Amino acid sequence: MTGRPERRGWILGVLATTQLMVALDATVISIALPQAQRSLGFSSANRAWPVTAYVLAFGSLLLLGGRLVDLWGRRTTLVVGLVGFAAASWVGGSAASFSTLVWARVFQGLFGALLAPATLATLSTTFSEPRERARAFSLYGILWGSGAALGLLLGGALTQWASWRYCLYVNVGFAVLALVGTLLVIEPGRDEGRTHLDALGILLASASFFFVVYGFAHAVTTAWDDPVTATSLVAGGVLLFAFAFWQRRAPYPVVAPRLIATRMRAGSLIALFLTSVAVFGVSLFLVYYLEGTIGYSPLRIGVAFIPLVAATAFSSSMASARLLAQVGPRPLVPVGMVLSMLGMVLFTRLTPTSDYFSSVMPGLLLTGLGLGLIVAPAIATATGGLERRDVGAASALVVAAQQIGASMGLALLNTIAVSVATRAVTHGASAALANLHGYAVAFWWAAGFFGAGALASFVVLESGAVEALASQDELGQPVEPI
Repeated sequence: MTGRPERRGWILGVLATTQLMVALDATVISIALPQAQRSLGFSSANRAWPVTAYVLAFGSLLLLGGRLVDLWGRRTTLVVGLVGFAAASWVGGSAASFSTLVWARVFQGLFGALLAPATLATLSTTFSEPRERARAFSLYGILWGSGAALGLLLGGALTQWASWRYCLYVNVGFAVLALVGTLLVIEPGRDEGRTHLDALGILLASASFFFVVYGFAHAVTTAWDDPVTATSLVAGGVLLFAFAFWQRRAPYPVVAPRLIATRMRAGSLIALFLTSVAVFGVSLFLVYYLEGTIGYSPLRIGVAFIPLVAATAFSSSMASARLLAQVGPRPLVPVGMVLSMLGMVLFTRLTPTSDYFSSVMPGLLLTGLGLGLIVAPAIATATGGLERRDVGAASALVVAAQQIGASMGLALLNTIAVSVATRAVTHGASAALANLHGYAVAFWWAAGFFGAGALASFVVLESGAVEALASQDELGQPVEPI
């Protein structure tokens, strides 16, 4: 499906609305949790579960969602996902008990696992002309790169001016708009020759992703040597190895080995993974710093992230969208990694008396400029040059790389920050200075991940016109760097 030219603008609007809803929902409820806790009367120990439940369901079911896109068709999958997401959001917003809220978040994650790969697959198949494709993916990159910040802004506004419940109700409005648009402008698309589902592969993939994500999430509130954390990560690793082993022998694999056999796709997935590791952990520490050290309100914290959103939008639209079709991903992604790395380095210089405009905003601007050069080119490259039967699975791999990276980043960087702060306190530092030192060390680690991403993307990705790269990628031929 390429879509009639006059419809493509409307299709892009529908997909942007859907992606924005999914991107927001990872963080929109975070700021509302204290109010939800007072309303429903659950303990502080359980406060993380409304977030964890969504992440677990979303991450563990992504590959199933991607394959269902290929089996059901993109429009059918979008319709099912939007209806289910809206219903789960309404139930969560109306929850009278903690268990209802958590289960609603589980089902939000389940239907989100359908929506994320369906949105990306529809975008990939609708916009095939290189320049048009670059512009479409630049918008997707803007929404992905700024989704967490926009979620904080929207969550802070709704919590401060209305109620925590509207952080869930707001999804119903997004979903209804996207559903009407889907039914009106998106055409059915399905690979008729692909009617089998690899049940064992789905089970192994879902179980491995569940244990990996749960292990990282559990490490945030416990420790890496906690028995549950260690057991979950080991089990996830073993199941992931079993999944990879089975995919080479399965007659209808969930993830065909050819999907990750090319340098371009593998390099793009690595870039997205490392970016997610670094940037989602960093957003957490900036929230801690702005709230705990500077004393910002939830709404003001959301507003403080606007420069990140603006810089990401500028970089994606002015550079990524215009250059990707001509030069390919390699000149863009490594430069973006370096810019984001410099943003992290600036954050290591924060002090208890730092001024937002001179100390925080420059780092947000650099990071946003970098994300705009990383995300859109990497995603466009990872989903390009594919047979239609594999678009859904490849889209799910992209989202999975981002989701696992985000979970790992939150756990790893949080553990580093807490352990450094604890050691600082034992050596006589005040709690405030110790926490700030922990944030600084975590920012250095994040800079290191971006630096590793710059090196890996420069070595693995290719330069050159997108058409040439895509055609050779389809044939499985190596492309000589320019």
